[in-house]
Amino acid sequence: MGWCDDPNSKKYNTLVYLPFNHRYEKLFKKENTYDIILVLNYNMKPIKRNKGSAIFIHVAKKNYKKTKGCIATGKTQLLKIIKKIKNDTKVKIAHQK
Repeated sequence: MGWCDDPNSKKYNTLVYLPFNHRYEKLFKKENTYDIILVLNYNMKPIKRNKGSAIFIHVAKKNYKKTKGCIATGKTQLLKIIKKIKNDTKVKIAHQK
């Protein structure tokens, strides 16, 4: 499976099955960072081309190396988050210095 990040595709900013003829990000990582993925409702309803594709909350890399626009946390913490969320849960992203 993958996530289409190609604004030229009709499947832009959606889950896609591989192989796929447009640009996408594989939802499999050797370092297991995508073992659990929460998809935030960013640019989804409606989807606007070139506004940006998915923001995920996923498992952090070793040493919590930065992501390319997602939110990453430890697997234990992510499992705690999952237990607390519901369909109407709002996620507020705040920048901390």
